[in-house]
Amino acid sequence: MRYAELHCHSSFSFLDGASHPEQLVAEASRLGLEALALTDHEGMYGIVRFFEAAREAGMRTVYGAELALAGGGPAAPRTRVPDPAGSHLVLLARDPEGYTRLARALSEAHLAGGEKLRPAHNLSRLGELAGGHLVALTGCRKGAVPRALVDHGPAAAARELDQLVEHFGADNVAVELWDHGDPIDSASNDALAALAARRSLPILATNVVHYARPADRRIATVLAAVRSGRPLDELDGWLPAGTSAHLRSGAEQARRFARYPGAVEHAADLGLSCAFDLKLVAPKLPAFPVPKGHTEMTWLRALFDERAPRRYGTRDAEKTPGAWR
Repeated sequence: MRYAELHCHSSFSFLDGASHPEQLVAEASRLGLEALALTDHEGMYGIVRFFEAAREAGMRTVYGAELALAGGGPAAPRTRVPDPAGSHLVLLARDPEGYTRLARALSEAHLAGGEKLRPAHNLSRLGELAGGHLVALTGCRKGAVPRALVDHGPAAAARELDQLVEHFGADNVAVELWDHGDPIDSASNDALAALAARRSLPILATNVVHYARPADRRIATVLAAVRSGRPLDELDGWLPAGTSAHLRSGAEQARRFARYPGAVEHAADLGLSCAFDLKLVAPKLPAFPVPKGHTEMTWLRALFDERAPRRYGTRDAEKTPGAWR
């Protein structure tokens, strides 16, 4: 059965993904997936290792990221809480141009937020930057659409879905279905599939992957405890009931989503249409705007010379001994 996993976190999703990119590629290859996307939180930090491993394995690669939306302000902190706040959105690059546009969106949001992993995304700006080169997935349980469905019902979910269509276009939105064994997952999938059908939008099966194999769930559980700052015995109520968030074969996904015709096939089709070689992007990485008379490196040095004393003290009166060295 043809299938591509298009919602997948690696260890570059800090304290959230439990498997290295190479491990994910190896397992995806073993399962016979047609393509694999890397959609780490707030960045594409792991894509070079991902691409190099995929090239050796002959695996097609899709590049994306999962963003936390907070009404235009900085995202909520992701550590010291068992379930970080925020509404999530998965974006996939359709092509090398989409990659550069997603990189620009991430850079702008991090600069606006002012703190690593706490960017300030704006949905309208994301849609403007996308320009038809990014695909928006409705995401996991923390996506705006599924969260509105659970919290406020189908009408609220429909409004959130209409917002995505307004900003990204109907051709660039897919309604994501997943099932991690939560008691409401099946009912949610039924309602999401119905919403998609009423708007003639495609449905897409994913497994919201956070580790490569079922056995890796133990590592993921420890990472969740470290991220939340709680011992494991206090975290039980926040953890999934089963070992669910791993890579699965097309045949397994077809059995799990048999009630939703086309969901697995569309994942394969979209994955193949979005797959490209990272080498196509390298010469076209977006330039950072700098003042006249500066290169990117000289401007970085100027900013450092101006701002480092605020944090570390001056060279002859250091607040942090050894920082200037």
